[in-house]
Amino acid sequence: MKKKLLLIFILVICISSIGFVYGDNGFEHPVSGEAAIVIDTATGRILYEKNIHQKMPMASTTKIMTALLALENVPLDKYVTVDPEAVGVEGSSIYLKPNEKIKMIDLLYGLMLRSGNDAAEAIAIEVSGSVEAFAERMNARAKELGANNTSFMNPHGLTHQQHYTTAYDLAIITRAAMHNPSFKEISRSKYWKAERNNEYNYFVNKNKILTIVEGGDGVKTGYTINAGRCLVASATRDNMQFIAVTLNDGNWFNTTKELLDKSFSIYMPHVIYNAGDLVGSIAIANGLKDNVNLMAARDIVIPLKEEELDKVITKIEYPESIDAPIIKGQNIGKINTYLDGELINSTNIYTEEGVEKITLRDKIYRFFRINKE
Repeated sequence: MKKKLLLIFILVICISSIGFVYGDNGFEHPVSGEAAIVIDTATGRILYEKNIHQKMPMASTTKIMTALLALENVPLDKYVTVDPEAVGVEGSSIYLKPNEKIKMIDLLYGLMLRSGNDAAEAIAIEVSGSVEAFAERMNARAKELGANNTSFMNPHGLTHQQHYTTAYDLAIITRAAMHNPSFKEISRSKYWKAERNNEYNYFVNKNKILTIVEGGDGVKTGYTINAGRCLVASATRDNMQFIAVTLNDGNWFNTTKELLDKSFSIYMPHVIYNAGDLVGSIAIANGLKDNVNLMAARDIVIPLKEEELDKVITKIEYPESIDAPIIKGQNIGKINTYLDGELINSTNIYTEEGVEKITLRDKIYRFFRINKE
């Protein structure tokens, strides 16, 4: 009897550790890791969540922020002279040599595909002069993105007590990175040949999501004993891209594959506007034209469950009139999309053409033309 009770107790503990978790927008799915999230890249909408604000170490998924800062601050074709301090960093390596000259693009592929910790430090020193200064920059950028429960102490993710993030923060950092075309191209590449005169010039992507998930296009693996297995994955289907994050999950690839597949099976692409669609017209004061057309700045595709379709409201907001001159492509207003009264997407509206300000000569010409007619 005691043995039976013990087995039942162990079974309950195991089931509890796996857990069936609902996202606020909701579906049920067993997750073995400590924390997990799925978001829509375009809108940031949370599709699934488990312990998304729990602070945890994230290992080499740290390098997503490292790559983003490099792309925002250094040209891809710039040759970087490797600081000796970046050589011989423990863990994964692309085997940089002191004072080696290597293009930033090769460092980035070595960072994201090979997970080179030496590449991470070389990038940090190139961007900010030191690892410490770069970590400060990482934290500042995180705050700009709204990742308020994140603390970076280094550019690679090696264990440090004050180096942590949350599933939510890591997802929104990744979302920002995925809006950078170069980052997206790097993270979805299966291999890369660097311009180096040694045998360490061929990088193979460690991320199996690229092959086991339909539409898999990134992003980054991570592992340390302290952090466990961490994975940021993404996939694109039906004009939607979802990002899945799992932290401290021994079944990392299967978990993220199942979360992505489940999300794509539940959520459908609902097109509000396509980029360049006409959304309205605005009156122009003191211009050579009386009005100008307004266009949607980008595709607006919202992932929705079938039962949510009649709960979506779109409001187009822009002033009644605006003074000339107007620049072509000038942001005038926004298209706001609401689900159950909650704002889930906001997209800029831009002018289809420019309008010059009317001059005194133009006014005189108009006066005589009108009177002549």
